[in-house]
Amino acid sequence: MDRPARILGLMLMAWLAGVATASAQTAAQDASHSFTLSPGYRFTETGGEALYNATCAGCHMPDAKGAQGAGHYPALAGNPALEAAPYVILNVLHGRDGMPSFGDAMNDDQVAAVVNYVRSHFGNRFGESVTAGEVKSLR
Repeated sequence: MDRPARILGLMLMAWLAGVATASAQTAAQDASHSFTLSPGYRFTETGGEALYNATCAGCHMPDAKGAQGAGHYPALAGNPALEAAPYVILNVLHGRDGMPSFGDAMNDDQVAAVVNYVRSHFGNRFGESVTAGEVKSLR
């Protein structure tokens, strides 16, 4: 099985685990913190595009236009919420709603790379680049 398929499979299993355990409203609010991709797993990709394809494209789609079906995966393309870099960093580090956290699987440079990629592609043209130091301060 190739790496993207394996990662997508892990993300699907994590999502299913989150859905199964989110029976109460409180649990649903904390679903993003109730699981990880795989304990001890670390991404090896370093570039923003490679990290996006390995971590984000499976849900948000390769064109970043999002998807709806078994869940709602918001569009990242042309998304004004991405203007606030700390918002994007925190979502990548700690997850949100049904989105898993990637903070334990990526170092500060990797988080900065994927955040910068999303904020500067798919019709997004937001400000200065995020640094690894900024990621570290929000970790």
